[in-house]
Amino acid sequence: MTILLTGDSITDAGRDRSDLASRGSGYAALIGEALANETVINTGISGNRVIDLQARWDEDVLAHAPAVLSIMIGINDTWRRYDSDDPTHAEAYATGYREIVARAQAAGVERIILIEPFLLPVTDEQWAWREDLDPKIQAVRRIAAELGTEYLATDGPLAQRAASLGPAGASSLAHDGVHPTPEGHQFLADLWLAAYRRA
Repeated sequence: MTILLTGDSITDAGRDRSDLASRGSGYAALIGEALANETVINTGISGNRVIDLQARWDEDVLAHAPAVLSIMIGINDTWRRYDSDDPTHAEAYATGYREIVARAQAAGVERIILIEPFLLPVTDEQWAWREDLDPKIQAVRRIAAELGTEYLATDGPLAQRAASLGPAGASSLAHDGVHPTPEGHQFLADLWLAAYRRA
């Protein structure tokens, strides 16, 4: 059985894109280690937004005919608004996201897990990003409900975990508020595996 995880740099995690067996050093690699009897593929690409997944969906996802598809995309759709003045409005994000999920369902993917994007603010400026990110999280929740996919919450659980670790909790899980540390990747992998095994 093929399990495919795709998304942006959080999934990519430094994988060798010329080697399909390379899963990087993040949560996708940890999932692959835990599910050693399955074929686990990582097609995350750093910097990607929903529009980028749409453009490469056939080649990087559907061509592998996964039985299980895991998607985490969205933080760059928010981040580019603040660092490049290149916003992705929530409506466009939702439309693009819904389209790739529907394409996967039409292609016969049996199980789809939507992972909500997350943010662990480590600067005062990043708290303002919530205005942009929160509607995108809500969009993913609605798509999961409407299209009948599985949904994995990460934003709240990561915030809860960070709070339990004290004032430096956020940076101990994501050094820049976005990219997980090894501890953050382990936390994500544990969440994913627990959800995967419950179903």
